[in-house]
Amino acid sequence: MERRQFLAASLATSVAAIATGSDAQAPASSAREYYLLRKYSMQSGPQTKLTESFIGDAFIPALSRLSMGPVGAFRVDIGPETPAFYVLIPGSSVESLAQVNLHLAKDAEFLKAAEPFWNAPATAPAFLRAENSLLVAFAGWPKTTPPAASATKGKRIFQLRTYESPSNNAHVRKVEMFHSGEFEIFKNAGFHPVFFGDTLVGPRMPNLTYMLSFKDSAEMDAQWDAFRNDPAWKKLSADPRFSYEAIVSNITNLVLSPLAASQI
Repeated sequence: MERRQFLAASLATSVAAIATGSDAQAPASSAREYYLLRKYSMQSGPQTKLTESFIGDAFIPALSRLSMGPVGAFRVDIGPETPAFYVLIPGSSVESLAQVNLHLAKDAEFLKAAEPFWNAPATAPAFLRAENSLLVAFAGWPKTTPPAASATKGKRIFQLRTYESPSNNAHVRKVEMFHSGEFEIFKNAGFHPVFFGDTLVGPRMPNLTYMLSFKDSAEMDAQWDAFRNDPAWKKLSADPRFSYEAIVSNITNLVLSPLAASQI
């Protein structure tokens, strides 16, 4: 009972911010995904090669057998902590994502492929720590939308942005802000959003995380300039509901590149 009440209370944060504005460019389906966002922190050297091999040769194939995907796998190029890899796992339910490791432990094919990583000794660990966050997709952006370059393994980079809020009320208003026209502003500026997620379980809550895709850093800079100078953004950000006090207290901005095995 307590677990159901906890999940219901967490989900209420996103439900309170149901779309009130444009859902432009959002996927057509209204069924909201859940996301497991996993970060592997490592030391430079053998750990990075071992972990990348694990993700590409064992982890992503096993997740595909569990009907999860498309799975994103990324290297942090610009951020406060490197080396680090992020894995984005979409799922249809909280339970399926929460039990990923339990399913993997029963998958003989996975265990064989993952053996060097899965059974790494304490004297030569495969990674330092793995951190997990559980998110629910925004109502106005319910599905992951990989860029076209993902299918051809074309050149692409990503931004992973996390907005922390000083209170639950401020967090709900920031989610509402996206649904009150911010999606449309992203579209007008030429962005390709990949996902928007409201954190249900994870560090530094309350917060939300979203991902954007670009061809290169020049396109990223140009699109953010277009976003900041859009009259619609200036009007929205001046709306008293969103501007009378800070609704975002900290922003974490990472620039990522896809690993070879990434499906996004």
